[in-house]
Amino acid sequence: MAIYVSGSLAFDRIMTFQGNFKDHLLPDKLHMLNVSFMVDSMAERRGGCAGNIAYSLALLGENPVVVASAGRDFGSYAQKLESMGVSLEGVARHEDIFTALCYITTDLNSNQITGFYPGAMSLPAGYDFPRLDPEKDIAIVSPGNVQDMRSLPKFFRERGVPYIFDPGQQIPVLSPDDLRDAIEGSFALVANDYEVNMICKAVGMSEDELLGRTLWLVTTLGAAGVRVRGADGTDETIPAAPVNGVADPTGAGDAQRAGLLKGLAAGLSMPEAARLGAISASYAIEKLGTQEHSYTPAEFAARYEKNFGSMPIKI
Repeated sequence: MAIYVSGSLAFDRIMTFQGNFKDHLLPDKLHMLNVSFMVDSMAERRGGCAGNIAYSLALLGENPVVVASAGRDFGSYAQKLESMGVSLEGVARHEDIFTALCYITTDLNSNQITGFYPGAMSLPAGYDFPRLDPEKDIAIVSPGNVQDMRSLPKFFRERGVPYIFDPGQQIPVLSPDDLRDAIEGSFALVANDYEVNMICKAVGMSEDELLGRTLWLVTTLGAAGVRVRGADGTDETIPAAPVNGVADPTGAGDAQRAGLLKGLAAGLSMPEAARLGAISASYAIEKLGTQEHSYTPAEFAARYEKNFGSMPIKI
C-alpha cells in the first residue's frame, strides 16, 4: 500500500508581527496600498504542502511517496525526509532553479500575509507511478504545480485510485473547468470554509451540489473543528483538539490532511479519520514552522483518547 502526496515543496520564511494588520490598513485607501510591518522574528523552515503532509504522515508511521519538483537547494530538505522514511522517488530535481520559497507574516490574531516564489514548483513532477496499485493505494492532490493539479485527478480517476482533492491557495489559478474536473469522481474534497465558498462561486454549485460529484466534503473550520459531509447523508462536526499554546497556525491544515490519509489508509470511516486529523493538526499548531512538531505514538494516543476516547488504530 502506498500513499501518494502530490503538491509543493518549499522553504518557508516565517515572520511574526507583534500587532494587528487591520490597525494599519485604511479602508478608503486600499486602492493605493503601501504598508510596511516591522517583524520581531524570522525563521527559515522546511515547508510546502506535499512536504508538510509527508512529514506528518511519517510521524504517524507511514512511508508516503512525494510527487513534486524541487531545486538545487533541496539537499538538506531531502536528507531530513528520507531519514524519516519518506520516499522521494516521485520528486523531480532541477539543478538550474531554486526550490519554491514562501514568505509568511503572521499577526497577533493569526492573520497572514504571504508572498510566494514558485521556483521549481513551476515545473511538473513528471512521475509515472510505476508501482501504482488501485486496490490498495490512496492519493492526495494538494496545492502545487498547476499542470500536475490538472492532470493527476484524471490520472487517478481513470486508474481507480481514490484521491483527495485539496486545491487550497491554487484555487484562483485553476479555471472553473479545472476545478469541476478535479472534483468529479474524487473520493473527497478538502478545504477550509473560505476556500469552499470560493470553489462554490467559481464552479457555480452549492455545497450540496458538490456532494453529488465527490463522496466527501471535508471543511476545516479553524478553532471550530472540521465539518464532515458525505454523499451518504453523513453530516458531523469534529471538534478541534485543545492545544498547549498556539505558536503558529501555518501547516495545521497539512497536518490535518495527514491524519485523514492515515485513517483512510487504515480503513477508517471519514469521520473517524477526521478525528485523527484533529489530533495531528493540534501538534502542528504548537510549534513555529510546519515541520517542527513531533510526538511518540504513546503521546499521540493519549491526546486522542483524552479528546475522543479509545483510538481505533495504532501508529
